[in-house]
Amino acid sequence: QVQLVESGGGSVQAGGSLRLSCAVFGSLIRFSAMAWYRQAPGKQRELVATITTSGSTNYADSVKGRFTIARDNAKNTVSLQMNSLKPEDTAVYYCRVFTTPYWGQGTQVTVSS
Repeated sequence: QVQLVESGGGSVQAGGSLRLSCAVFGSLIRFSAMAWYRQAPGKQRELVATITTSGSTNYADSVKGRFTIARDNAKNTVSLQMNSLKPEDTAVYYCRVFTTPYWGQGTQVTVSS
């Protein structure tokens, strides 16, 4: 059984930083692309960032230059470093083994102005 557990969410003021982490159990992430999504209240879930098995990354335009996705195959974890946070980044953030049904439970990020 594959399980993803996110951590690192919280509340921060605008301009601050947070680092999210996603630990994966039951599957080796080195064989999979990984992704972070987010869902704000009343909005659809959106793709924030992806990282391939070779380490290539892609970002939503809204977070480019501020967020960084990274993977640690040895620890079987994926992270999302979020800098220069804005109130519009407030959402529940989810980790996913990309293009599979395996999702984490989500972690709340709240950015106040």
